[in-house]
Amino acid sequence: MKLVLIVGDSAVGKMTVGQELQKITGLRLFHNHMTIEPVLEIFNDFNVDVILKLRYLIFEEFVKTDNEGMIYTCMWDYDAQEDWDIMNKILGIFEGAQIYCAELTAPLEVRLQRNATENRLRNKASKRDIEASNARLINYASRRFISRDGEIPIQNFIRIDNSNLAANKVAQMIKETFDL
Repeated sequence: MKLVLIVGDSAVGKMTVGQELQKITGLRLFHNHMTIEPVLEIFNDFNVDVILKLRYLIFEEFVKTDNEGMIYTCMWDYDAQEDWDIMNKILGIFEGAQIYCAELTAPLEVRLQRNATENRLRNKASKRDIEASNARLINYASRRFISRDGEIPIQNFIRIDNSNLAANKVAQMIKETFDL
């Protein structure tokens, strides 16, 4: 079993790179909005407890399958203990699996442009109010979504500034780096 984490700030391209990586590896993609969007639709609220319960259930059931592995995308605020706790729980569920982490980075200007792309809006209904989505993205700028050197507790780690790279190119870099 393999787990490829694609982490980074909002609108950095995690889902899009994950989609491309799925195409060339056959690993299953589970992007974070696959649980966020239905919870928002049903509860009309960002109910973190329900979102996390759904994610953990999916992870726990997935590791019981014969699938080769999963690509999981999420934001990771390195200064927030709750994000470390969530990541440690996920890593615990995938104990014994081969774990890989690709951290994507891009400046705010690039992410604001990406925030309104067709693929993003098609897959993430909560981002369709561009003005509100941009405001949330700018608000996140005060949080730390880029790790410090050596901070990630995963041996197989790569950081990629994908500001000027196509998603399929980034996916190929991840595939080659980790020999997926």
